[in-house]
Amino acid sequence: MAKIQMKTPLVEMDGDEMTRIIWKMIKDELLTPFVDLKTEYYDLGLKERERTKDAVTYDSAYAAKKYGVAVKCATITPNKQRVEEYNLSEMWKSPNGTIRAILDGTVFRTPIIIDSVKPVVKNWEKPITIARHAYGDVYKATEYRVPCEGKAELVFTDSSGKETFRETVYDFECPGVLQSQYNKDSSIISFAHSCFRYAIDTKQDLWFSTKDTISKKYDQTFKLIFEDIYEKDYKEKFEELGIEYFYTLIDDAVARVIRSRGGYIWACKNYDGDVMSDMVSTAFGSLAMMTSVLVSPDGKFEYEAAHGTVTRHYYRYLKGEETSTNPMATIYAWTGALRKRGELDALPELCEFADKLEAACIKTLDSGIMTKDLVGLVSEGYPAKAVNTAEFISEIRKNLEASICG
Repeated sequence: MAKIQMKTPLVEMDGDEMTRIIWKMIKDELLTPFVDLKTEYYDLGLKERERTKDAVTYDSAYAAKKYGVAVKCATITPNKQRVEEYNLSEMWKSPNGTIRAILDGTVFRTPIIIDSVKPVVKNWEKPITIARHAYGDVYKATEYRVPCEGKAELVFTDSSGKETFRETVYDFECPGVLQSQYNKDSSIISFAHSCFRYAIDTKQDLWFSTKDTISKKYDQTFKLIFEDIYEKDYKEKFEELGIEYFYTLIDDAVARVIRSRGGYIWACKNYDGDVMSDMVSTAFGSLAMMTSVLVSPDGKFEYEAAHGTVTRHYYRYLKGEETSTNPMATIYAWTGALRKRGELDALPELCEFADKLEAACIKTLDSGIMTKDLVGLVSEGYPAKAVNTAEFISEIRKNLEASICG
């Protein structure tokens, strides 16, 4: 059978530990036998980031801007232990954070649903996509451990050197802690456009939530920017498609989400999105069954697995022990990237291949063949047989070949 030909490369960002091993298995077993894979390759493994002083991360992000579609393996964000383990010259930043900043993107995470694993929230029938504004807020905050009595102030000095704002935050009568966080209109505007466009592309309702009744400047800025952009740029298209933009307070949104049937996008500020994406993924199954795509307002896409590098399994793998690591999120990162590349390059056969590979994954799981992490989640009455990662991928390939040849 002739391989599917690609026109434009997609950017391939390799990663670390067990997910790096799985990355190669997926390419060798599920991709290169069927697709003449064209990629611009960047090794974002921690050793290479150290060797290049993290330049490779920046190069990969700019390549994603150039080619428009990227696929990323999970990577290590080093802490003190990793600095020692890998003998790093410094504690390099999160590659995800660097790439998000350069692409100015919003992260959309959606659970992969199968019949045998029922959501913990019994009324959820359709996936809930979390749109996370992956910029600023507490992740870029300045913090100070207050050691004694004293006055904390918020001060702003404009570019001419003139002090235009000063207000007391708190008069400390004892030790405490202080934090200052920020965001900027340009990033919030990009966030809003990405959310509205993604809702239109997927034909789903868009919910957005903050706490503007308490945060009357910070959170209200998010609310007002979203409202303004919706009214000016997207209201007509939303109405044409029969989809809704809905704003509510974050606490009300949480209650509504629990009562809902799913099937919409829930846009959240950075911290809210971080927490709620883990909550939603766990309630639907696990992080290993979660798709993740970074979308920029100018139409650049970076697909990745939502989980980490599965360190515990990697150490077992190095000892020659068998592992049963779930590759679903990583496979779906590849299918998402290939499908988007096919859409942009008018290659329906590439889109069809991505669809067939995902269908082969679901068929494998529905037959009861799965990795150990899912076996304990399967509902009573459904088949479940735990296999190792290689066996799971091999079974997916059988189903994929049957679909392609059928």
